[in-house]
Amino acid sequence: MMKQKEFNIPFSGLRQGKHEFEYTINNPFFESFGYDEFNAADINLHVALNKMSTMLELEMKAQGTVNVNCDLTSEPFDLPIEADLELVVKFGEEFNDEDDEILIIPHREHQVNIAQYVYEMLVLAVPQKRIHPGVLDGTLQSEALKRLEELQPKEEKKESDPRWDELKKLLTDK
Repeated sequence: MMKQKEFNIPFSGLRQGKHEFEYTINNPFFESFGYDEFNAADINLHVALNKMSTMLELEMKAQGTVNVNCDLTSEPFDLPIEADLELVVKFGEEFNDEDDEILIIPHREHQVNIAQYVYEMLVLAVPQKRIHPGVLDGTLQSEALKRLEELQPKEEKKESDPRWDELKKLLTDK
């Protein structure tokens, strides 16, 4: 948990009220979690912290692109992503992050690390199926697409067999 020190938000010295933090997230961030699905990442993260006497409210909003390989063609492309997450930080006897929206940290803590939440929020923002926009609009020219087209089953018009036609009539004559 001590990796990603830049995602430690020291709240003890802050006055009550709203505080803003900005982060730029790129590939080393994901690699530090052992995640290597992205060729590149360029994401802006805005964190709004509302400090109250008994708890902290964190609102995280991320926007940017991740470069991924298309699931159909393996062609790399920039996929725009957006994500947001609200997190409530409360104080208790011991650390507890079992709830997705409430983090409990010990009373003695003076900072909170949001790296794990940011990581999960961003990875979940990426669609399961990653399809190059050029595949969808027909503009992408790639060897993989040409090959897929060649291998696609061809629709054949068969002459129908008159013996089967007589049997099919039985099905429709009910």
